[in-house]
Amino acid sequence: MPHRPLIIDAHQDLAYNMLAFDRDYRRTVAETRQQEEGSLAVRENGQTLLGWDAYQQGRVAIVFATLFVTPIRYKEGDWDTICYTDTADARRFYKQQLEAYQRLWEEAPDQFSLVSTKSEMQNVLAPWQATPDEEHPVGMVLLMEGAESIGQVDELKEWWDAGLRLIGPAWAGTRFCGGSREPGPLTREGYELLDGMAELGYGLDLSHMDQQAALQALDHYEGHLMATHANAGALLKGADTNRHLPDSVIDGILQREGVIGIVPYNVFLQASWKRGDARELVPLSKVVEQIDYVCQMAGDARHVGIGTDFDGGFGLDAVPEGIDSIADLQKLPPLLQEKGFTDEDITAILGGNWLRMLENILPENQ
Repeated sequence: MPHRPLIIDAHQDLAYNMLAFDRDYRRTVAETRQQEEGSLAVRENGQTLLGWDAYQQGRVAIVFATLFVTPIRYKEGDWDTICYTDTADARRFYKQQLEAYQRLWEEAPDQFSLVSTKSEMQNVLAPWQATPDEEHPVGMVLLMEGAESIGQVDELKEWWDAGLRLIGPAWAGTRFCGGSREPGPLTREGYELLDGMAELGYGLDLSHMDQQAALQALDHYEGHLMATHANAGALLKGADTNRHLPDSVIDGILQREGVIGIVPYNVFLQASWKRGDARELVPLSKVVEQIDYVCQMAGDARHVGIGTDFDGGFGLDAVPEGIDSIADLQKLPPLLQEKGFTDEDITAILGGNWLRMLENILPENQ
């Protein structure tokens, strides 16, 4: 490869970290780690894997930046103040996170910018492609993870106008469908949500949806769909969770020309690994195994990408050996080459497949 491929990371809970732990992603990884040493942020969320220098070194040109709030029933302690009790509560918190992103774009346009249209995406990508050895702003595509902030379907237009382009109806179970740890089908409100999303052109994220709900959505949803951050359950025998993708859902995503973002999180790579175990027990090749599994099912390399979920409840001590920050995703190309993937395949996996998905979802203009 003449240059390391551009990376598009399909899942980062940036606003949550900015508000809950006062993390500033304009800093370098080392600066944040030094500042947070011994802090609540490290105790509850681990040492950061993200920072301005790592985005640049890793050629991470675009991230899917989430709006994410946990339901009050999963409150983790007195420190955990970003939890919703009802729709109005969720809406308030999601709006606060949107405003946090807007402040970031206004204060640091040379570092971060909104990507809500094709032209905005091209404005972000062009300098990365033209001058790969220089620093460039990172584009942010907005993704709502869990849709409880949407009280009525007609509110979808308001969020669309604010720049939101992707919605995952579930994290845990919601009034729309079953989710992680809380199985269940799509509800009547869930079907109505999907219809409203399709009408406006939203991308549907199946990542946290329970298998029953995901299969129903695959049959019903008319728009583009994906799983931004989810791994193949078939490689995680013994994992007692509905969080991973069964083959039936993977096959449905492939048939719909969707993309699946592999998560480099040890718990999602090796079922026997648990918090506190040495990360050396999970080599980076485990990420390649997940990528290859989806490619073997698809018969090509066009339907898999990366969705790190970095800083999303875990940090440095819970990712494979060899990853010190997001910049180290650039260690994947040699491993993929050893597995038989071509340069074209690797470019697609690291970012090209998500780029194609965004080309299908993003409007020409706002």
